Amino acid sequence: MSKKLNPFKSVRVRLFLVLSLIIIGIIIFLILVNNFVFGQFYLYSKRNALKSVYITVNDYYNNEQGDLSNELEKMAIKNNFDILIKDDQNVNVYTSNKDFFSAYGQMNEMTSRFNTGDGEIIEQTDNFIISRIKDTKNGLTYVLLAATLDNGYLLYIRIPINSIQESVKISNNFLYLMAGFAILISAVIVSYVSRKFTDPILELNAIAKKMSNLDFSHKYRTTDTDDEINTLGKSINLMSDKLEKTIKQLRETNIELEKDIEEKSKLDEMRKSFISDVSHELKTPIALIQGYSEGLLENINTDDESRKFYAEVILDETNKMDKLVKQLLELMKLEYGKREFNDTTFNIVEVEKEVIRKSQMMLDEKQVEIKLETPDEINVIADDFYIEQVVTNYFTNAIKHVEEINGKKLIKIENIVDVEKNKVRVKVFNTGEQIAEEHINRIWNRFYKVDASRNRKEGGTGIGLAFVKAIMSNYGNSYGVVNKEDGVEFYFELELKI
Repeated sequence: MSKKLNPFKSVRVRLFLVLSLIIIGIIIFLILVNNFVFGQFYLYSKRNALKSVYITVNDYYNNEQGDLSNELEKMAIKNNFDILIKDDQNVNVYTSNKDFFSAYGQMNEMTSRFNTGDGEIIEQTDNFIISRIKDTKNGLTYVLLAATLDNGYLLYIRIPINSIQESVKISNNFLYLMAGFAILISAVIVSYVSRKFTDPILELNAIAKKMSNLDFSHKYRTTDTDDEINTLGKSINLMSDKLEKTIKQLRETNIELEKDIEEKSKLDEMRKSFISDVSHELKTPIALIQGYSEGLLENINTDDESRKFYAEVILDETNKMDKLVKQLLELMKLEYGKREFNDTTFNIVEVEKEVIRKSQMMLDEKQVEIKLETPDEINVIADDFYIEQVVTNYFTNAIKHVEEINGKKLIKIENIVDVEKNKVRVKVFNTGEQIAEEHINRIWNRFYKVDASRNRKEGGTGIGLAFVKAIMSNYGNSYGVVNKEDGVEFYFELELKI
């Protein structure tokens, strides 16, 4: 069962949250700056504007440039100022707002408000005072510049602080509105950006997981960019190729090693089997040779004819041992795949006729009738040397066991061609006693003898059918034996030459 992934551990989610928090933090920072700094900056700007008007008015009277009313009106409207000018006799020279004049009345009243501490001084010089003061009549707080001009006139300029606060409030509301839009837009942008960053990482992670399962079929799709992720992708592709190559080499080496171990095991098994079989089969001939040799040495029979008979027995048993050992070595090579076949195209019918010809003496001795039921020519693909041994083994086996049944003693060779399977089945039948069911599958084993006494009398080694089994197994062709009503039929198959 796969472990459920915590969404907050996802790189994509974490990147999205980090970028979103950064954007929200910037917006909150702007709102805080607007609340605590913008007002002070706005006030600073207006103080400079107040001083600028003071300098302009003072220069005007010093230079006697004419009517200042129009210029003062423009300044008042532009900066939202209330301007009041009184001469040295406390006579109103100019006012931009009648409420300003009525609110402060006489100059003595204005002066007393500063002296009683009703105002907060913001900036003070020899020529002017800028202070924060609250008008008790309307409840509004103003920034007031009170100055004495060079000609003795009194200049009062005020601006309501409420307008500054209102500006901050409007600015904050605008920031709130923009923050909402910014968060929505940034959510889309951040989601897209995070996906652009995390998709390649997720792809690399998936490739890495497949590599951990020895699956190197997937590769990272690299681009022409030289960023870190693309470089990492190239490195993973390179590592994947090298790992795949290394593991392939290791597998090939392992297969070769397994083959070597299997080969060694087969050789050990072959050696043990060979020693066991030879030891078992050579007991009788060695005992005979030993017995007759001792007879010769002890001069049991002194006549030349008896000694000659003993020598002939020893020679005969020696030849049998030599033949047995050679046949057993050849069988071992066949059974363990150590023999290479030299396949050629040949006529199987000619091979059968040659085997019959070589066995004619035994056939005549036993007075056996021979039937060869086959077309004149059947071309097959195989090693003709080994196939002749198969035919010979079947045929000599039939001669050994042929008996007269219902007045006939018959050996029949029949070739059945199957064009669809591209095979020919060679059958060798002999009349005689059937093979018991318990022996049917065992007769193909080495040295298995149904009738041991007769087999030795006939001079067999007991490995002829084992030869057939080994040769047919190497070719992957069928072979076997079938009990018939009046005898036994052995068969094997060969591939046709088309």
